[in-house]
Amino acid sequence: MTLRGVLTTTVAAVLLTGTVACTASEPASTATSGGPVTARIAELDPVPIGEPPTPALPATVRSFDGSEVTVTDASRIIAVDRYGTLAQTVYALGLGANLVGRSTSASFPAVADVPNVAAGNGSLSVEAVLALRPSVFLTDTTSAAPAVREQLRAAGVNVVYFDPDRTMAGVVPQIQAVADALGVSDAGARLGQRTSDEIAIATAAIPVQNPRPKIAFLYLRSTAITMIAGPGSGADSLITAIGGIDAGTAAGVSEPFTAITSEAMIAAAPDVLLVMSDGLTSVGGVDGLVQVPGIAQTPAGRDRRVVDMADAVLLSFGPNTGRVISALADAVYGSA
Repeated sequence: MTLRGVLTTTVAAVLLTGTVACTASEPASTATSGGPVTARIAELDPVPIGEPPTPALPATVRSFDGSEVTVTDASRIIAVDRYGTLAQTVYALGLGANLVGRSTSASFPAVADVPNVAAGNGSLSVEAVLALRPSVFLTDTTSAAPAVREQLRAAGVNVVYFDPDRTMAGVVPQIQAVADALGVSDAGARLGQRTSDEIAIATAAIPVQNPRPKIAFLYLRSTAITMIAGPGSGADSLITAIGGIDAGTAAGVSEPFTAITSEAMIAAAPDVLLVMSDGLTSVGGVDGLVQVPGIAQTPAGRDRRVVDMADAVLLSFGPNTGRVISALADAVYGSA
């Protein structure tokens, strides 16, 4: 089966169940049958592994910055990272009620009323963090600079850093690391196993494609910024997980994200474009995307095959990873 064809559809992929629903007025179609396929994958709440666990504290863990941290109280948790992964994990561990602060990227519905500790420019506000009186602050080394850590620690806040890289291999270890820091290691083991099982089920259900589709992840911020993902971006491992070929890596891109010229885009020749929802909006939707130089000359651009995912879903690699793989595969290949 190839990526050619003539049907048009708008697809809403629901992460909670992994199902795909088509609009009532349009026939179902898939990226493998070709034609214009616009798929939007939204963000839903992580599913708690069980009843709220009772943390076994104190818990001493090695923070990703190399320091040893002893957490004595997990009643007031703030979780801040680039993709909302830490807040998702806290919620899925059953400690959602203990989450008192989050970053902008943690945007799933259940935390809509949890205060955002980002400043107006999106950077971390130490004042906002301290105002929430956290007992523990979970973050990564790209979201909170050492100076921020020292300010928080000087104020008596326990700060635990986690690996900022988001990869398939790192999903379960990071879930366990968060659970260990919060004194709920058993819940972490159960959540890690459930997530691993969901990933295995999702990948096993992906149809074999010959040839495999070339999928390009584009980072968009208005028409002024167009970057293609390559090795180490996180998008490359997600594309591989659904049986695709990362178009950026295949085209010789050597960095996680590289500004791309129209000539390079044409040469990459992706069959499907994968973008973040906010980025797609910033260029004026699919109509605006195909006006970006080089896009219209690619197979994906000519046939308007675009999958957009909520920003905090696409590269979060947290407890929803199995559902993300299922939803993305359904969007690219069609619901089973």
